[in-house]
Amino acid sequence: MKKLILVLALVLVAPVTYAAAETKQVCHPAKDKSGKEVKNKDGSVKQNCKTVKIHKKVDGTVLPPAKK
Repeated sequence: MKKLILVLALVLVAPVTYAAAETKQVCHPAKDKSGKEVKNKDGSVKQNCKTVKIHKKVDGTVLPPAKK
């Protein structure tokens, strides 16, 4: 019975933690083998886009200056 309650609690809590991750789309111009940018039919530059997670920056403590 304890295992059942534990599993139900994990199933209810787990989607909430994963849904909170923020994402951002990052795009770079596509390049061919010679390093030139690839153009679309309309003349604009083709882009390669990826979706990446945004990690929150953790504020740390200031380190004392190093002794020389």
